[in-house]
Amino acid sequence: MTTHAECSLGPLTGHSPGACLVHARTTGARRRSPRALAYVSRVPWLLQTGPSGMAPGIVRNAQTPRIPALVPSRCPDPASPPPPGVHTQPCSCSRSFALFLPVVAFLVALHQNKQLIGDRGLLPCRAYLESVRRYFQGRGGWEAVSYAPTVLWLLDWSRMNANLDALALLGLGVSSFVLVTGCANMVLMATLWVLYMSLVNVGQIWYSFGWESQLLETGFLGIFLCPLWTLSRLPTGTPPSQIVLWGFRWLIFRIMLGAGLIKIRGDQCWRDLTCMDFHYETQPVPNPMAYLLHQSPWWAHRFETLSNHFLELVVPFFIFLGRRLCILHGALQILFQVVLVISGNLSFLNWLTMVPSVACFDDAALGFLFPSGPGGLKDRVRKMQEEAARGAQPTLRYGCMVRQAVHVALGILVAWLSVPVVLNLLSPAQVMNTSFNSLRIVNTYGAFGSITKERTEVILQGTASPNASAPDAVWEDYGFKCKPGDLGRRPCLISPYHYRLDWLMWFAAFQTYEHNEWIIHLAGKLLANDREALSLLAFNPFKDRAPPRWVRGEHYRYKFSRLGGRHAAAGKWWVRKRIGPYFPPLSLRDLEGYFRSRDWPLPELE
Repeated sequence: MTTHAECSLGPLTGHSPGACLVHARTTGARRRSPRALAYVSRVPWLLQTGPSGMAPGIVRNAQTPRIPALVPSRCPDPASPPPPGVHTQPCSCSRSFALFLPVVAFLVALHQNKQLIGDRGLLPCRAYLESVRRYFQGRGGWEAVSYAPTVLWLLDWSRMNANLDALALLGLGVSSFVLVTGCANMVLMATLWVLYMSLVNVGQIWYSFGWESQLLETGFLGIFLCPLWTLSRLPTGTPPSQIVLWGFRWLIFRIMLGAGLIKIRGDQCWRDLTCMDFHYETQPVPNPMAYLLHQSPWWAHRFETLSNHFLELVVPFFIFLGRRLCILHGALQILFQVVLVISGNLSFLNWLTMVPSVACFDDAALGFLFPSGPGGLKDRVRKMQEEAARGAQPTLRYGCMVRQAVHVALGILVAWLSVPVVLNLLSPAQVMNTSFNSLRIVNTYGAFGSITKERTEVILQGTASPNASAPDAVWEDYGFKCKPGDLGRRPCLISPYHYRLDWLMWFAAFQTYEHNEWIIHLAGKLLANDREALSLLAFNPFKDRAPPRWVRGEHYRYKFSRLGGRHAAAGKWWVRKRIGPYFPPLSLRDLEGYFRSRDWPLPELE
């Protein structure tokens, strides 16, 4: 399955961290190439994907001016157009679908960044940037900027919360504008790319998921599908470049093949076809459908694993085997991602993976999606084609030559940056969800190279008892937005939204608190009833009460209840068994030295 996530290690953090138009069907001499149809929509750089890696987004904008007439001097496509009647022009389809993903990504940033990386966040980005600057001290400021490129280097760090909100709000505004109007240009797309990159590069482990890099790579390619300045839903002077469309195909090929190879080289259960016996129960954030799928018979899980291998190891090569198989590849991968969306909460990973798959279709294949009546999109494109047929042959203008040169340069850049990615794919020591440059233009992907066979959870508890070790001390559980906790709470359904803290709690359960210092920071904030930190949780047992005197972490093993069994009959989705303590009871006084040694502000009682 292309869905998990692996967190990358940051050398400085010390922590361990994812409108297509239809060919106009005219007859005789009036039958034209579908090129004009492909003008209609540009795939926003927001093309997101699916669960191919977890690593651990974004949009376009513009108003909708009157559609200009198709001028004979439009810029020709760098690739030769197909002969009349042949449907080989790839379409730049589904702008609205692609653009809603950046809206989601910036919405997540707006709601969670202050609590995670703000002035009083769990891992403040100001401290991170200062550590980067110290690390490169004496070697020039440019090295620090190139290591962590972000516009935050140019802003006032004393107002970091305001800076983070400004970046998220600007990205949300631009992406929403593009989504609503259906218009985008290179300037807007590049703005979205820079804004999201600025957040990802200071997000530390909170932004270490594979889909963050995938969103940036998709967005970077999307910049070059748009006209430079024009804000039109049907631009006539900038047909989509074959180079860019093949860039998207190369992206989906690497995503799927990387996910397949990391599995077959990784956990033995992928080779003996038993991984799906565990996946639904042990994935980061299960949904209600995962509960039902986990109860499937053994032969269904074997079929799922075999299907996964076929879709990730065989189907990607269909891209290079002609139009029909390329379209089949796109359809199968989109269907696969839909299944993954249904079976788990993998943020916007699966949604994002669908976007480059669209580049496998052409206008003829997707024409049924658009109305064909008078005044409809296909009717307008047909009129554009007829106008073009009556006009002179396109003449190559200076601007067209520059644009073609830019596309060729893009192709060379992607090819050059793909060298380490290809070497990684061929290596028996393949790593997944890795970026080889700080701009994350071309990355390596992969997911679920290993599958956990049992689910463990860290449950945070607090008590008002003055003595944490007293037998009569009453410990009460904190509840998270989506991760398992309360045995009777139904698994959540949140995709494509993403609760970053819930995901990191899943990783923390594999390790110890010494590898996840932020969880001790969170415990300190709970001891003070910190409003910002508590906004990341769903349930605070000390709401409208004095804060707890002690907070501890308990380690539990969780399993789905058996469908039709006594636990399910009692309304329980989960059963659990205590493993032992995760971290001992802590008070604010215990944490004073710990906080000071890390330059964290001591929580103030609220």
